[in-house]
Amino acid sequence: MFQSFTPAADKSYAGAHLPPLRSVLAAQGLDGFLVPHDDEYLNEYLPAYAERLMWVSGFSGSAGSAIILKDKAAVFSDGRYTIQLKAEVDTAYFTLHNSETEKPADWLSDHAANDMVVGYDPLLFSEAGLAPYLAAAKKAGFTLRPCRPNPIDKAWTDQPSPPMAPIVPHPLEFAGETSTDKRARLAKTLREQRADAALLTAPPSLAWLFNIRGRDVHATPLPLGRALLMADGTAHLFVATAKVSEELADHLGPDIELREETEIEEALKALGTANKTVLIDPALTPLLYATQLAEAGATLLKAPDPCALPRATKNSVEREGARTAHARDGVAVARFLHWLAVNGTSGTNTEISAAQQLETFRRETNALEDISFDTISGSGGNGAIVHYRVTTDTDQPLVQDSLFLVDSGGQYKDGTTDITRTIAVGTPSEEMRRHYTLVLKGHIALATARFPAGTAGLQLDALARRPLWEAGLDYGHGTGHGVGSYLGVHEGPQNISKRPIHQALMPGMICSNEPGYYVEGAYGIRIENLIIVTEEETVDGGATPMMGFETITLAPFDRKLIDKGLLTEGEVNWVDSYHMRVKQALLSQLASETAQWLAEATAPL
Repeated sequence: MFQSFTPAADKSYAGAHLPPLRSVLAAQGLDGFLVPHDDEYLNEYLPAYAERLMWVSGFSGSAGSAIILKDKAAVFSDGRYTIQLKAEVDTAYFTLHNSETEKPADWLSDHAANDMVVGYDPLLFSEAGLAPYLAAAKKAGFTLRPCRPNPIDKAWTDQPSPPMAPIVPHPLEFAGETSTDKRARLAKTLREQRADAALLTAPPSLAWLFNIRGRDVHATPLPLGRALLMADGTAHLFVATAKVSEELADHLGPDIELREETEIEEALKALGTANKTVLIDPALTPLLYATQLAEAGATLLKAPDPCALPRATKNSVEREGARTAHARDGVAVARFLHWLAVNGTSGTNTEISAAQQLETFRRETNALEDISFDTISGSGGNGAIVHYRVTTDTDQPLVQDSLFLVDSGGQYKDGTTDITRTIAVGTPSEEMRRHYTLVLKGHIALATARFPAGTAGLQLDALARRPLWEAGLDYGHGTGHGVGSYLGVHEGPQNISKRPIHQALMPGMICSNEPGYYVEGAYGIRIENLIIVTEEETVDGGATPMMGFETITLAPFDRKLIDKGLLTEGEVNWVDSYHMRVKQALLSQLASETAQWLAEATAPL
């Protein structure tokens, strides 16, 4: 349920696992195979049985892929994982690549001979996901072949079993809208689009639409399954029936037919035979299902998952739940930061013990359901690894005069939290203070942004980067991601980054605000709060209504790291105002020593 700390990834993975995989590929007449970091639901975080990329390569990051050929292999991930790739993947077997500068499909086009047959699992690729490889095949002349079952599953002799956690109702007091009303809303949209049904394959959509949650995925309360939403508002929910209780069946009601998950393909073929029009999201629907629908005679309406945007725009109950969850979480974080201030320089605490202590404080709220992701607890140079995952092998002490970066969050029934704080252990250098303050300036710039309806996160990303850019610096990750309501800590369709995602920010969306800066081998800095997009309102003297952000995370910044001389008067006032909010929200809930520490930590600059 909570975070466990294991030895570092074993680089012997490749030496042990590539030969049996290549034997299976040869037996199936394949010269290569595509290995995405995806399961059959295209989740970000995977159940243990679906960690196929880690099994074959040793890479444990949440984003990446591999290409296995007869005589060579490559692993790809983005800039967040550059250092982690080097640490986990044996370069005797794999070449390592940054997917932001060298696309996997381009590498395959350069290395696959025109007579090769390269396999892929059509349950692990959407139409959009496979498209670059199809283009590469056309360019280079090799053949792509769908493979079921997955060849890795044949070679992986001790593969874990799929999860079978019970599915539970998510009460209306937290959801804020009944499943009946949600389905009616979406069904109306389907009718307007002249669709007879929508195929829902993303577990977050099932969780939101039916007001259900599960424990099939670590740190994210997801039930794995599929669904068909019909244009009359009824639905078919395909899940392993072993997960279903009488309570769940009563909660779902008579308009939702529960069916075994293995029946989904039969249901799709029936829709095709009846010549129905079925909405599918080409970015989320496994290619296997899209192909089965089309071959059976269905008309495919390609459009975004109809649940995605309503799920992202939180209703008033979900917004208030998020505020409550963050106030509760803020108490736990304040207790942790006080503990760190007292114990951080003792030399006895490590990255793991610090992460465990933070989790203990969250558990003591008596409301924690799970962490929202494995805590990133990085001291010194480990903090420069953007998505660092501490293991028993990499664990190191919190050393004097260093920076400690901790990125963590909790899953509560009323909301999901995600917060990063960078703390000076001992006395920070002037360089550390300068870099921290530049990151803080960018954080404030985004937090205080005003923007008209129709503005996408892509248009705001530069606000958070400008102070760093002016100093000739930058960071290699996005500035903000969407966050669910007791769902995934990473949620779309909104995003704040350089990536060309044009989804407009809308009132009720929850995003992160997390600029950073990293010095490889020395330290990492990231400052993250969650923010809610506010309703439009007219600015004094203005003609165009503007939206903005409400910061809901409540925890102090490290004043030792703030160089006040680099801040404008407005930025100083923002920090002081934010710290006053933190103090007012948390002080009365803290024991006297922690309260005294918080009062000092939130004193005006």
